[in-house]
Amino acid sequence: MIHELFVPGRLCLFGEHSDWAGGYRRTHPEIAPGECLVAGTNQGLRARVAAAEHIEFVSRLPDGTSRRSRPMSLSTQGLDDLARAGDFFSYAAGVATEMLQRFATRGVRIEIVENDLPLAKGLSSSAAICVLVARAFDVIYDLGLSVREHMELAYLGERRTGSQCGLMDQVCAYGRVTTSLTFDAERFEVTPVAVGEPIHLLVVDLGRAKNTRRILADLNACFPATAGAVAAGVREALGPRNLVITGAARAALARGDARALGALMDEAQAVFDRWVAPACVELRAPRLHQVLAHPVVRELGFGGKGVGSQGDGCAQLVTRGPGERERLAAVLERTFGVACLPLTVA
Repeated sequence: MIHELFVPGRLCLFGEHSDWAGGYRRTHPEIAPGECLVAGTNQGLRARVAAAEHIEFVSRLPDGTSRRSRPMSLSTQGLDDLARAGDFFSYAAGVATEMLQRFATRGVRIEIVENDLPLAKGLSSSAAICVLVARAFDVIYDLGLSVREHMELAYLGERRTGSQCGLMDQVCAYGRVTTSLTFDAERFEVTPVAVGEPIHLLVVDLGRAKNTRRILADLNACFPATAGAVAAGVREALGPRNLVITGAARAALARGDARALGALMDEAQAVFDRWVAPACVELRAPRLHQVLAHPVVRELGFGGKGVGSQGDGCAQLVTRGPGERERLAAVLERTFGVACLPLTVA
C-alpha cells in the first residue's frame, strides 16, 4: 500500500538558537529558558511511502534533479554509520536507525515526488526530511505515534548525524500553524498561537551558502559557563533578551499588528548582531544586511531579520500587505538576484 505524505518547512519568526540553549538548564539552572515563535511554511516535501524489505530513499530536489540512495539493509549499525558519514542521506538514515531500534519494523521506500523547500537556507529542510521518515514508518506500520513523538524521533535522528540542533526545527511536524515553543532543561511545550489578523511575510532566499554546523558548534561553545565577554553576550541574547522580545512578539501576533511585529524583528536582529554574531564568522552575513538595509524594505515593509540559524541563508520581511509584498519581491529579485517566497501567517 502506498501512502502520500506532506511535511512543510518551518520559519522561526523569533527565538533562533534558544531551543538548544534552554537545554543547558539541565546542569546550569541559572541559564534562562528558551522560547521560539515558529510558523509552518507554504513550501515543503510531498512524498509517496511504502513498506519494503530494505531502506531506500529517492529525493527530488528543488531544481528538479533527483538523488537516489542504494538499497540499505535493516542493520542499525550500518544505518548509524551512514548517519554519521555526513552524506546526502545522512539525516534520513539517522531517523531510520531510531525507528528500527525502537520498533523493530521492516524497511521503507520513501520517494519525495515534489520539493519546493530551499535546502540549507534556514527553513528546516533537514528537519522536514527527518519528520517525513518518522511519519512514514508510523503510517506504514501503524505505530500509533503522536505528532509530538514524530518531532522527538526526528530530533534524535538528526542528532545522530552530529548536528547540534535543538528541538525547534522539528516543529514542522505540526504542519502549517503558528506555535510558541518553550524549552526548559528536559521539558518543552508546544502551544498554538492565535493570530489576530493575517501577517504578510516575504522570505528571501539570499542565494548564498552558509555552514549551519559551524554556527551551531561555535555558539554551543559559549555554553554553559564559558568565560569571556563574547560568550556571556551570547548567553544574554539567547536568554533574557530573547524572552522579552518573544513575549512582545506573541502579543503583536495576537493583535495582528504587523507594524509592531516588523519593529520587533528589527530589534531582534540588532540584538543578534551585537551579542551573538561576534561568536562566529558565519554570522557576519553581508548579503543579509544588504537586503535588510535596502530603502525599498522600509518603503514597502515594517522590518525584518535573519532566518533559522542566521547567516546568509534567508531573510524574512514583514510587508505592509499582499500588494506591497509582490512589489517588494520584484525589486529584490531584480536588484540582488535573490528568490522570494510569500508566507502569510494567519
